Amino acid sequence: MRLALPLGAALFLAAGPLFSISAQAQSNADGYPTTAYFGDTHVHTGWSADAGMDGAILTPDDAYRFALGMVVDSNTGQKAQLGRPYDWFMVTDHSDGMGVINEIVAGNPEMMENETLRRWRDALQEGEDAAAAAKSELIRMQSNEELPPQVTDPKWMKSAWQKTVDAAEKYYKPGEFTTFIAYEWTVNAGGGDNLHRNVIFRDGADRTRDLLPLTTFETQDPAKLWEWMANYEKETGGQVLAIPHNGNMSNGRMFEEQQFDGSPMTREWAEMRARYEPLFEVTQIKGQSETHPSLSPADAFADWDLWDRGNLILKPKPDGALKYEYWREALKSGLRISNELGANPFLYGANAGTDTHTGLSSTEEDNFFGKFKTVEPRPDRWNFPLIEGVSGDYMGWEQSASGVMGVWSTENTREAIWDAMYRKETFATTGPRLVVRFFAGFELDESDLEADWVATGYSKGVPMGGHLTKAGPDSKPRFLVAAMKDPEGANLDRVQIIKGWVDSDGQTQERIFDVEWSGDRTPDKYGKVPPVGNTVNVETAKYSNSIGAAELIGFFEDPDFNPKEKAFYYVRVLEIPTPRWTLYDKVRLGAKMDDDVPLVHQERGFSSPIWYSPEEGPAG
Repeated sequence: MRLALPLGAALFLAAGPLFSISAQAQSNADGYPTTAYFGDTHVHTGWSADAGMDGAILTPDDAYRFALGMVVDSNTGQKAQLGRPYDWFMVTDHSDGMGVINEIVAGNPEMMENETLRRWRDALQEGEDAAAAAKSELIRMQSNEELPPQVTDPKWMKSAWQKTVDAAEKYYKPGEFTTFIAYEWTVNAGGGDNLHRNVIFRDGADRTRDLLPLTTFETQDPAKLWEWMANYEKETGGQVLAIPHNGNMSNGRMFEEQQFDGSPMTREWAEMRARYEPLFEVTQIKGQSETHPSLSPADAFADWDLWDRGNLILKPKPDGALKYEYWREALKSGLRISNELGANPFLYGANAGTDTHTGLSSTEEDNFFGKFKTVEPRPDRWNFPLIEGVSGDYMGWEQSASGVMGVWSTENTREAIWDAMYRKETFATTGPRLVVRFFAGFELDESDLEADWVATGYSKGVPMGGHLTKAGPDSKPRFLVAAMKDPEGANLDRVQIIKGWVDSDGQTQERIFDVEWSGDRTPDKYGKVPPVGNTVNVETAKYSNSIGAAELIGFFEDPDFNPKEKAFYYVRVLEIPTPRWTLYDKVRLGAKMDDDVPLVHQERGFSSPIWYSPEEGPAG
């Protein structure tokens, strides 16, 4: 599979518009996207009830200013600034309790009639441990539908939502910096089973300012959310999509093979899910939802950023739950379900976001501000209870400084970037701004890499997020793949293509191919490429790009392809090992950590899949 081609700068330059990461809009005469724009789809400010309860005071205005690269005073009074601004951004405060925290802080008499709310206000004023404990209690009560009636009253929402919309409009500069109007619908079903969705509008204030976001106080059924979205589109002529996240904390419910109420899936239900949920958040602060070592035992890189001890409030997982929590397994199951149902409910492209609750979207390992105000930079944050659950705690060191999404868009505008999200021409990373391109087609060839291969990829094939159908008896899908390192980051270890399919017995399968790798490493007899090495100095928190490669470009043809079997393929790119945020805290802040706290990791990126189906239509 490895292509014996020169991979240096000469090929990169000769091959035409492979990559561009400037914020300036670009498109060529054929109209295909040549620029990857980076942003965050998942940001909470102090206006989210749990964030505010923990002590966050930053507003959507502060979050946008930080995203633009401006200096902002953090919730703990520290100077905060991104190393590089984002190209696009959104605030996704929770719809549940939107506007409530401001009333609690202000001591609204109606709120203070309730003993729990009075106690939470006292905890807020006390701060630190008391505030963090109140935040965890709020999460548990929301999960168990036990919140005081004052919190669930929608009358507090209208003003807060309109201010949220106004902030997005204020900072939207088409062609320079794109903002989206959005919110999070936060279902914690059955006591903490995470079924959260971020709801993102293509439209401006003229269509969104007067609506009221859907809350879980009205319904916890995702199908009702899709109905709400369909009604919005029908009544306004606008468009809206939703992105689920943290399947890893759903206790087996994110990709369960039934409807929310336990009734069987229907073709209509599957089509609605696929229509309104084009992307899935693969990685964020609360761990990864790509795959789990027990689901992918042959995957040497599956053991990363695992949050697998329970649901959001640490209610232990039922037996067999993992199979219904992770993206790769869902992609495989979707192929099988499409054979049975005639539609694939799990056609998810790749997304990543931070889920910060500080208003500070920071994925730089040496500039990580944490999930909550109580874990902003300080020497002991690694050992601070991030969330206190019913069977244990999630601790500060478990946070991942992740993630961001790259979008191949023709221009930096709300409409163009939203459209690219909807067609899944996206890739997710754990934070670095590495860039991935991926094409598939039956007529592609190695020699296509020698010219303007991106133009060829579009003319002879489909990009990430696309579909191939009806291969001839002697045809095989062929792939062009390329990755370039973050210009300010680490070199690349390898590029892999991960395939999932349904075999002739109806069983789902997966296989991982090392397609390109740095250096002169030789695969073993099983085709596994040995580790790239490690240059991280744990005394100084420094590493060297003396190993790895700045870019990896290659051609791949599936050796096991069966034209009668549905399949998907996505790209995973691995960086060389680099310092984790915990190592920077240890070296810079003098943090004294337990020996089992991870200090070094391999950051990575994921393309949206390309699907294959022997019939016409989107893999099912």
